[in-house]
Amino acid sequence: MAQMVLLRHGESQWNLENRFTGWVDVPLSRKGEQEARVAGQKLIGFRFDRAYTSVLKRAIDTLNIVLTVIGQTDIPIEKDQALNERLYGDLQGMNKAETISKYGERQVKIWRRSYDVRPPGGESLKDTADRVLPYYERRIKPELLAGRTLIVAAHGNSLRALVMHLDRLSPDEVLELNIPTGAPLLYEFDAAGAVLAHRYL
Repeated sequence: MAQMVLLRHGESQWNLENRFTGWVDVPLSRKGEQEARVAGQKLIGFRFDRAYTSVLKRAIDTLNIVLTVIGQTDIPIEKDQALNERLYGDLQGMNKAETISKYGERQVKIWRRSYDVRPPGGESLKDTADRVLPYYERRIKPELLAGRTLIVAAHGNSLRALVMHLDRLSPDEVLELNIPTGAPLLYEFDAAGAVLAHRYL
């Protein structure tokens, strides 16, 4: 039976500061590093064949901490910007309260929670899905069909896009989906690549 663990990076410094982060390459906070260590403890006993991550250091560092905790630092790791966080464009670096003050609460909520409305210069969740899902089908799913055990360390919105696909969520349903930081989400697949079960560890 193939297995895949999805892991959102631990809290970043800009998560802590309540800023829109997107593709800005900010580090983990101390809490985020600890969340990664705790995630690693939950994954002791797994034997991963391959790992996948975005090119942003908060995801890479989370993955590296986990692999160190479980003693599997020698597995193949593939980094690709297809797994990057949603690009927030002009909002990147802005405190969320400041953004509301500048653009209004209603507009900011539309940018954050709608499926296909882009913030200025940025991506919608649909845009994010349009790069995550082809990458999953091309690079990750074949490994699952081969029966392998994988870990994917990425971001709130790139993982939401993937979970939307795996769980067959509608655009309305995915708006209520939140992926917590540092919480391993295990998927199990049958030989045809269909989801059998999923749960947080």
